[in-house]
Amino acid sequence: MGGLVKELDEIDLKILHEIQEDGRITNVELAKRVGISPPPCLRRVRALEEEGYIQGYRGLLDPGTLGFDVTVFAAVHLSSQADADLRAFEDFVRGQPLVRECWMLSGEVDFILKCVAPDMATFQDFVSHLTAAPHVQNVRTSLVLHNSKYAPAVPLELKMPQG
Repeated sequence: MGGLVKELDEIDLKILHEIQEDGRITNVELAKRVGISPPPCLRRVRALEEEGYIQGYRGLLDPGTLGFDVTVFAAVHLSSQADADLRAFEDFVRGQPLVRECWMLSGEVDFILKCVAPDMATFQDFVSHLTAAPHVQNVRTSLVLHNSKYAPAVPLELKMPQG
């Protein structure tokens, strides 16, 4: 969703910040933290959900603990940038469980894929499938050695009043 549906006030921003920090926060605790009573807080949260500011709620799982020890970024260059071919590649990627994120880029690389796999053999099998996909000209992969920062949240602090 692009652009703002409405102008967010300071309370809306505080609500979004708190929910982003802890999606399991109760409405009572949320209301206390943002300085309003629970009924209007709940109304605001529901409005923020309906307007698309809050896309959903989910738990963040640890891939390594679950046995998904391999994270790889794959830069994909297609032989055709026609809309139909770009859409076909996106449809292909949506059906690939190892692909956790897919971003279309400007420049030499058409797509960057974040892939998570239980082991290198599984990932290499996926890469052979990926390179055989229609219009894939080449794939360059980079194995993640270490994650220095993981902040999937929106940097709302840039919109919050300072003080």
